[in-house]
Amino acid sequence: MTGKPLAQDYSPFELYLKTLHEALIGVEEGEVASYIPELAKASPSSFGISFATIDGKVYSIGDYATEFSIQSVSKPFSYGAALRMLGSEKVLRRVGVEPTGEAFNSIVLDQKNNRPFNPMVNAGAIAVSALTPGDTHQARIDNMVQLFSAFAGRELTIDESVYRSEAETGHRNRA
Repeated sequence: MTGKPLAQDYSPFELYLKTLHEALIGVEEGEVASYIPELAKASPSSFGISFATIDGKVYSIGDYATEFSIQSVSKPFSYGAALRMLGSEKVLRRVGVEPTGEAFNSIVLDQKNNRPFNPMVNAGAIAVSALTPGDTHQARIDNMVQLFSAFAGRELTIDESVYRSEAETGHRNRA
Protein backbone atom coordinates (compact mmCIF):
# COMPACT_ATOMS: atom_id res chain seq x y z
CA MET A 1 0.00 0.00 0.00
CA THR A 2 1.35 3.41 -0.89
CA GLY A 3 0.29 6.92 -0.05
CA LYS A 4 -0.54 8.53 3.26
CA PRO A 5 -1.58 6.35 6.19
CA LEU A 6 -5.24 6.48 7.12
CA ALA A 7 -6.32 8.14 10.37
CA GLN A 8 -7.07 4.76 11.93
CA ASP A 9 -3.39 3.81 11.40
CA TYR A 10 -2.36 6.41 14.02
CA SER A 11 -2.74 6.26 17.79
CA PRO A 12 -4.59 9.18 19.44
CA PHE A 13 -1.19 10.54 20.58
CA GLU A 14 0.19 10.41 17.04
CA LEU A 15 -2.91 12.10 15.65
CA TYR A 16 -2.68 14.84 18.26
CA LEU A 17 1.03 15.42 17.57
CA LYS A 18 0.45 15.47 13.82
CA THR A 19 -2.41 17.98 14.19
CA LEU A 20 -0.40 20.14 16.60
CA HIS A 21 2.68 20.11 14.38
CA GLU A 22 0.65 21.05 11.29
CA ALA A 23 -1.05 23.88 13.20
CA LEU A 24 2.23 25.35 14.45
CA ILE A 25 4.75 24.67 11.67
CA GLY A 26 4.05 28.02 9.99
CA VAL A 27 4.37 30.15 13.13
CA GLU A 28 7.29 32.51 12.68
CA GLU A 29 6.86 34.69 15.76
CA GLY A 30 9.72 35.00 18.20
CA GLU A 31 13.40 34.89 17.49
CA VAL A 32 16.43 32.75 18.12
CA ALA A 33 18.13 33.55 21.44
CA SER A 34 21.04 35.90 20.92
CA TYR A 35 22.08 36.75 24.48
CA ILE A 36 24.70 34.01 24.09
CA PRO A 37 26.36 34.41 20.67
CA GLU A 38 26.62 30.69 19.94
CA LEU A 39 22.86 30.26 20.48
CA ALA A 40 22.19 32.80 17.73
CA LYS A 41 23.50 30.24 15.23
CA ALA A 42 20.50 27.93 15.77
CA SER A 43 18.16 27.48 12.83
CA PRO A 44 14.87 29.31 13.41
CA SER A 45 13.11 26.90 11.04
CA SER A 46 13.85 23.77 13.09
CA PHE A 47 10.68 22.55 14.75
CA GLY A 48 10.08 19.18 16.29
CA ILE A 49 7.93 17.77 19.05
CA SER A 50 8.52 14.68 21.17
CA PHE A 51 6.94 13.35 24.28
CA ALA A 52 7.14 10.13 26.23
CA THR A 53 4.41 8.36 28.11
CA ILE A 54 5.02 7.05 31.61
CA ASP A 55 5.32 3.53 30.16
CA GLY A 56 8.21 4.64 27.94
CA LYS A 57 6.49 4.98 24.56
CA VAL A 58 7.96 7.94 22.66
CA TYR A 59 6.03 9.93 20.05
CA SER A 60 7.87 12.37 17.78
CA ILE A 61 7.27 14.48 14.69
CA GLY A 62 9.20 17.06 12.68
CA ASP A 63 12.83 17.93 13.41
CA TYR A 64 12.87 15.97 16.66
CA ALA A 65 16.34 14.49 15.98
CA THR A 66 17.95 17.93 15.66
CA GLU A 67 20.29 18.45 18.61
CA PHE A 68 20.05 21.69 20.58
CA SER A 69 21.39 23.26 23.74
CA ILE A 70 18.78 22.66 26.44
CA GLN A 71 19.51 25.82 28.46
CA SER A 72 16.53 26.61 30.76
CA VAL A 73 14.75 23.40 29.76
CA SER A 74 17.12 21.80 32.27
CA LYS A 75 15.57 23.59 35.25
CA PRO A 76 12.56 21.36 36.00
CA PHE A 77 14.67 18.22 35.47
CA SER A 78 17.41 19.40 37.85
CA TYR A 79 14.82 20.44 40.41
CA GLY A 80 12.97 17.13 40.16
CA ALA A 81 16.21 15.18 40.52
CA ALA A 82 17.22 17.22 43.58
CA LEU A 83 13.83 16.61 45.19
CA ARG A 84 14.08 12.90 44.52
CA MET A 85 17.66 12.57 45.80
CA LEU A 86 17.50 14.92 48.78
CA GLY A 87 13.85 15.41 49.68
CA SER A 88 11.82 18.59 49.71
CA GLU A 89 12.93 19.77 53.15
CA LYS A 90 16.62 20.00 52.19
CA VAL A 91 15.90 21.49 48.76
CA LEU A 92 13.51 24.09 50.21
CA ARG A 93 16.31 25.33 52.46
CA ARG A 94 18.16 26.39 49.29
CA VAL A 95 15.37 27.52 46.95
CA GLY A 96 11.73 28.51 47.40
CA VAL A 97 8.64 27.79 45.32
CA GLU A 98 7.19 31.29 45.07
CA PRO A 99 6.60 33.20 41.82
CA THR A 100 8.85 36.18 41.15
CA GLY A 101 7.24 38.03 38.27
CA GLU A 102 10.81 38.34 37.00
CA ALA A 103 12.45 37.11 33.78
CA PHE A 104 14.09 33.67 33.60
CA ASN A 105 17.54 35.21 34.08
CA SER A 106 16.58 36.94 37.32
CA ILE A 107 19.14 36.92 40.11
CA VAL A 108 16.77 38.52 42.64
CA LEU A 109 16.66 36.78 46.03
CA ASP A 110 13.82 36.45 48.51
CA GLN A 111 15.22 38.73 51.21
CA LYS A 112 12.93 37.30 53.88
CA ASN A 113 14.22 33.74 53.43
CA ASN A 114 17.65 34.55 51.93
CA ARG A 115 17.23 32.22 48.95
CA PRO A 116 16.09 32.38 45.32
CA PHE A 117 12.32 32.54 44.90
CA ASN A 118 12.06 29.38 42.79
CA PRO A 119 14.12 26.92 40.72
CA MET A 120 12.83 28.21 37.37
CA VAL A 121 14.80 31.47 37.48
CA ASN A 122 18.57 31.37 37.01
CA ALA A 123 19.39 32.14 40.64
CA GLY A 124 17.22 29.21 41.74
CA ALA A 125 18.64 26.88 39.10
CA ILE A 126 22.16 27.75 40.23
CA ALA A 127 21.17 27.00 43.85
CA VAL A 128 19.68 23.65 42.79
CA SER A 129 22.75 22.73 40.73
CA ALA A 130 24.90 23.32 43.81
CA LEU A 131 23.06 20.36 45.38
CA THR A 132 24.42 17.98 42.70
CA PRO A 133 26.46 15.25 44.37
CA GLY A 134 30.23 15.16 43.84
CA ASP A 135 33.43 15.94 45.72
CA THR A 136 34.87 18.13 42.98
CA HIS A 137 33.56 20.57 40.39
CA GLN A 138 34.30 18.06 37.61
CA ALA A 139 32.57 15.24 39.51
CA ARG A 140 29.43 17.39 39.83
CA ILE A 141 29.53 18.20 36.10
CA ASP A 142 29.99 14.51 35.28
CA ASN A 143 27.08 13.58 37.56
CA MET A 144 24.86 16.20 35.92
CA VAL A 145 25.73 14.99 32.40
CA GLN A 146 25.04 11.41 33.51
CA LEU A 147 21.68 12.47 34.99
CA PHE A 148 20.59 14.27 31.82
CA SER A 149 21.81 11.38 29.67
CA ALA A 150 19.55 9.08 31.68
CA PHE A 151 16.62 11.47 31.15
CA ALA A 152 17.36 11.60 27.41
CA GLY A 153 17.81 7.85 27.08
CA ARG A 154 21.16 8.35 25.33
CA GLU A 155 24.61 9.71 26.02
CA LEU A 156 24.75 13.50 26.06
CA THR A 157 27.80 15.72 25.99
CA ILE A 158 28.55 19.32 26.79
CA ASP A 159 28.66 21.47 23.66
CA GLU A 160 32.06 23.10 24.12
CA SER A 161 31.34 25.98 21.71
CA VAL A 162 28.16 26.91 23.63
CA TYR A 163 30.02 26.47 26.92
CA ARG A 164 32.80 28.86 25.82
CA SER A 165 30.31 31.36 24.41
CA GLU A 166 28.29 31.34 27.61
CA ALA A 167 31.42 31.58 29.78
CA GLU A 168 32.43 34.71 27.88
CA THR A 169 29.02 36.42 27.97
CA GLY A 170 26.72 34.80 30.57
CA HIS A 171 27.72 36.96 33.51
CA ARG A 172 24.28 36.69 35.14
CA ASN A 173 24.63 32.91 35.26
CA ARG A 174 27.35 32.68 37.85
CA ALA A 175 27.00 32.37 41.58
